Amino acid sequence: MASLSELTHKIRSKNAGPFWVTIDLFCRDDAHYKRVRDGLALPVIARCLLIPENLVKRFEIDNLKVIKVSFQRKHFQGSRLDRDMHGAQFAFLLEQLQID
Repeated sequence: MASLSELTHKIRSKNAGPFWVTIDLFCRDDAHYKRVRDGLALPVIARCLLIPENLVKRFEIDNLKVIKVSFQRKHFQGSRLDRDMHGAQFAFLLEQLQID
């Protein structure tokens, strides 16, 4: 088993508009990409982020070796309840996930 941070070149999260956040997983090479793609299930991501699975979307970009995860914010960007206006802290939550 290996953590996502070991299998990827970079993990970043960012604001994807006022209602969404996107996490990008940039894999090191084809072998790591296939391992992450096949081993990282949507329910695991949702559980890690503490959000319902139906609010999480996953996109695979094979030619770039990137997996994108997008999800709706609990509070819209800039509201008084928003604790991460740029969505930059979510990447940290996925870094230690273990992949077979």
